[in-house]
Amino acid sequence: MSARYDEIGVGYALGRRTDPRWLAAVLDALGDTASVLDVGSGTGSYEPPDRRVVAVEPSAEMIRQRAPGAAPVVRAVAEALPFAPSVFEAALAVLTVHHWGDWRRGLGELRRVSRRQVVLAYDTALHNDFWFVREYVPEVAELERSRPSAPEIAEFLGASAVHVLPVPWDFTDGVFPAYWRRPAAYLDPAVRRSCSALAQTPAAAVDRGIARLRADLESGRWHDEHAGLLELPEWDAGFRLIVANADC
Repeated sequence: MSARYDEIGVGYALGRRTDPRWLAAVLDALGDTASVLDVGSGTGSYEPPDRRVVAVEPSAEMIRQRAPGAAPVVRAVAEALPFAPSVFEAALAVLTVHHWGDWRRGLGELRRVSRRQVVLAYDTALHNDFWFVREYVPEVAELERSRPSAPEIAEFLGASAVHVLPVPWDFTDGVFPAYWRRPAAYLDPAVRRSCSALAQTPAAAVDRGIARLRADLESGRWHDEHAGLLELPEWDAGFRLIVANADC
């Protein structure tokens, strides 16, 4: 993961900005916990501002993009957290588990060092039903099928709650399906670079898909076939906020 994000993470903070609606959900899931370990923290987009936070991130490039005054960060991997058992009240992992080399071992480490685990993940089957994947870059589906899905993660953790996090049409965090109602955004290379699913898919496949999308936008075909989406304020792309407690 470190080497991967040292390469594809350049400029990540420009496209991946905190959305206050998701941050509110994360804060609610953390409850009244006072100490939080943010594992796979990246640039720290969803770190709670009102708690004692320690971040863990393996990529030097991602650490470099953390804002001044951000929580202290330890360069380490989820599968080998350098902390004593139960030293944190909560462990947070936001859109990172699918990048871990051994996700079960990493989640086991979260349980070891914290009494509550809050994990933001996604259902890979629903991600693969995204129109961009189905119609333009179906090669993304192969990558997604190799990743752990939110139901698997919830089962492994023995989740006490799983909350649906829909994606608002004006979402500010450039996750892969963020622009489900704003398709022209995918024509921007900077937008595509901030999506790991596209960054890790063969460039030729992405280029072919983008060419088809551009043509469908110019002809009006995309809008004709997806008119129903344009009336929706939000859409379920499969994102799930998973909460587990040590005493469950």
